Amino acid sequence: MTQDRCHEILLVEDSPSDAMLAMQGLSESSFASRVSHAKDGVEALAMLRREDPHSDCPRPDLIFLDLNMPRKDGRQVLNELRRDSDLTKIPVVVLSTSADETDIHDCYGLGSNSYIVKPVELQDFFHALERTQDYWFRTCAMPRLS
Repeated sequence: MTQDRCHEILLVEDSPSDAMLAMQGLSESSFASRVSHAKDGVEALAMLRREDPHSDCPRPDLIFLDLNMPRKDGRQVLNELRRDSDLTKIPVVVLSTSADETDIHDCYGLGSNSYIVKPVELQDFFHALERTQDYWFRTCAMPRLS
């Protein structure tokens, strides 16, 4: 992936304020990206599978996934993503307030590519989003996702 193209990001976040801050941080980053937002794991999977009414959703280059959500939490989403041959190669970064060792261990065990504890300070949060995009969009060699 290169920095000079628009990247598709799926943000899966149930908190409206956290979603707004993440979308602000992503929009202010040095990477051109288009962010789609799912309010929970059920909506995220429908968007990823392009189920109605999400049939026109773009395939993301990167997923930022909250861990603790209603209806279907981040662990359940990870489990389904990694078992779906059409979706398994999409990098997933868990973005959570939880620094609990069990949560971190569980997420890596379920196939998370990265786990970030949400920084409390706004600029630190924005910087973490920027560095994560830099890694996935500039540094990391990725297979083409169709």
